[in-house]
Amino acid sequence: MLPVDPMILYSYVNQKLRDDYDSLDALCEDLELDRAALEEKLAAAGFVYDEARSCFR
Repeated sequence: MLPVDPMILYSYVNQKLRDDYDSLDALCEDLELDRAALEEKLAAAGFVYDEARSCFR
């Protein structure tokens, strides 16, 4: 279950990317998440995925 609050979701996803996954695709595949929906939810809060750094900014 992912956090509902966008700020907590942002923190959670970035922590997972930093500690457990080398890309957003790997995280989404492992956790069975829709990447587009995740990016859309975080974009609504002002965050975009930085492919080069493998984190949301």
